[in-house]
This record gives sequence, C-alpha cells and structure tokens, in this order.
Amino acid sequence: MLLDGKKLVITGVLTKDSIATAVARFAQEQGAEVVLTSFGRGMRLTQRVARSLPTPPDVLELDVTEPAQYDALVAELRERWGRVDGVLHAVGFAPESCLGGGVLDAPWEDVAVALHVSAFSLKSLAASLAPLMPPGSGVVGLDFDASQAFPQYDWMGVAKAALEATSRYLARDLGPAGIRVNLVSAGPLRTLAARSIPGFGQFESAWAERAPLGWNVSDPEPSAKACVALLSDLFPATTGEIVHVDGGFHAVAVASPPAPDATGLVTT
Repeated sequence: MLLDGKKLVITGVLTKDSIATAVARFAQEQGAEVVLTSFGRGMRLTQRVARSLPTPPDVLELDVTEPAQYDALVAELRERWGRVDGVLHAVGFAPESCLGGGVLDAPWEDVAVALHVSAFSLKSLAASLAPLMPPGSGVVGLDFDASQAFPQYDWMGVAKAALEATSRYLARDLGPAGIRVNLVSAGPLRTLAARSIPGFGQFESAWAERAPLGWNVSDPEPSAKACVALLSDLFPATTGEIVHVDGGFHAVAVASPPAPDATGLVTT
C-alpha cells in the first residue's frame, strides 16, 4: 500500500485509456483517497470515467486558465481534507495551428494558449495547493521528451520544454517546504491527446524501431506506476527529476545494429 492514507488531486482524466485514469486507479488500489478535476464539456466525460474506478471519486471543477477556480478548489480541499499529499498534473492542449507543421505559421495567440495550458498551469496548480501540502508531498507532471524536435509536434514540443524548465524552478522554490516536483516522460500512447497530433503513426513506428525494451502504445500502466511511485514516500530525496518511461527510446540514438548470423558475422 504505497499511498496508504494519502490524499491526491488528479487532473486530466477524460477517457479510460489515459495515463491520468491509470494513475487514479492504481493510486486507489495503493490506498489513496482521490479527487479528480475537470471543467466544461469535459466534466461529463470525467464523471463517466470516475464511475469506472474502484471507488468512484468526486470530480471538482478546475479550468487551469481561470485563477478564481484555483481559489475555489483550494477552499474545497481545505474543508474536505485539510491537506493534500500529492498532485498529478496531466493537462496539455495546443490549438490546431500549433501542430502538424505549424512552427513557422502559428500565431502568438495560439502559441500562448498552448504554453498557458500545458506549462504555466503546472506553476498555477503547484503554487495554489502548496499551502495545503505537508513536507514529503509530491507534485508529478506528465511530460513528453522535449530534448528532440519530433515530427508534427511543433509548439507542443516547445510547451513541453517549458514544462520541464518550470518543474525545475518549482523544485527549487518548493523544496524548502519539503515538496518534491518531478516529471514522468512517457512514450507515445494512443490517448485522446495523441489523436489530435497529425501523423501520430510516425511516433509509433519510431518507438517500435528504437526502444530497447519495446513499447506498447496501448498500455498506460508503466507510466502510471512511475507516477504513483513518485507520489509515494519511496523517493524522499528526489526532486527536479524527469523519469523516462519510454522503453529506453530516449537513450538510444539510432536503431539497434543487425544481429550476427550463425557464423557470428553481421550482415548488412
């Protein structure tokens, strides 16, 4: 029971196949009490998924671009629990113009939305909930490797780079309060977010070719387990870290060399 008695806030649950949903399920199985957040038209989707979890959690309203909703969320959690032991940031969005080859053409107004929702919201969420978080608490965000320029990912890749930098500065500033801030950089998964990326199949083929451990684009469980581990007490001195859960893709520059034949020679 890695999370026995812990109180967690989990954002980003919209479909049953998302990493956030897998985190919520695994966290409950490990003893945590969970609330989800959602807003607008997505609220009904989140509520539907919530009913499929082992213990259906409440869904609280939070639009990450609306400051007043953070205040309401904090007030509700203070009355409900009095503390928050962990937060999962699983929020990301970029307008259509920012994806699929739009680096040179996307207007600032659209880029600003991508950066606000996908990166600045990590700061907003952590800063808002920090007063409720005791020493040893954890903030975990979902990342996608921003060290490379991927096809079609464009301004969302820039937003992920901003997310990574934001997590390091939050780790610096929240560390004195005993709050850890880390990211899990997951490999590509067939989620609702992935379906909005033109040419997502290119990611799948690249991972199939390069990941030393292989990669299942339909299985969010490995990434969810990493999130739960970071939200637990197993990493008390780890902060500002990016944990890659991608089958080892990030560590391999090119495809593996051909295997030797029966004579021990490598044929090309």
